[in-house]
Amino acid sequence: MIYVFLATGFEDIEAIAPVDIIRRAGLEVQTVSITGEHIVKSAHGVGIEADLLLSEVDFSKAKMLVLPGGLPGSTNLDACKPLTDAIKRHYEAGGAIAAICAAPLVFGHLGLLQGQRATCYPGVNTELWGADYSTAIVECDGNIITGKGPAAAFEFGYTIVDFFLGEGASLPLRQGMIYQELVEG
Repeated sequence: MIYVFLATGFEDIEAIAPVDIIRRAGLEVQTVSITGEHIVKSAHGVGIEADLLLSEVDFSKAKMLVLPGGLPGSTNLDACKPLTDAIKRHYEAGGAIAAICAAPLVFGHLGLLQGQRATCYPGVNTELWGADYSTAIVECDGNIITGKGPAAAFEFGYTIVDFFLGEGASLPLRQGMIYQELVEG
């Protein structure tokens, strides 16, 4: 199971686009509210109903933990000790993690980016403690995927699909969603 964690103030497209892409690929993904309520307000005031509450997550079934960015969404994720403890345990046990925009700061603060290539929203790179900072749209280094910002949401989702299904597995999705046509001009 791929879990996408939603905190008040998450960036709408960075949560919804990857979930859509992951589901189109046939992978199991669920959204998780860390607020204690099923409806979570995005950075732009859109209420999204999460599939689960944090207390309902079975981390033993987790294949990847995903953090959308946005502010104050990213700082709210970072302040959620039950979540950050679970991320650290999951990663240290060999599990995969992904974050986009400002959310990679959570991994930085946990010390999980030491010596890893990572990208993030410009200016947040000072919070990626120990990372080999990149300005790429998306970086995949080992079991860590990071994305730069809202415009990277599609590429971030496709990279997660390729991570699980193999390099190039997202190509039919890219073509079917007219994304490939967009990037090739």
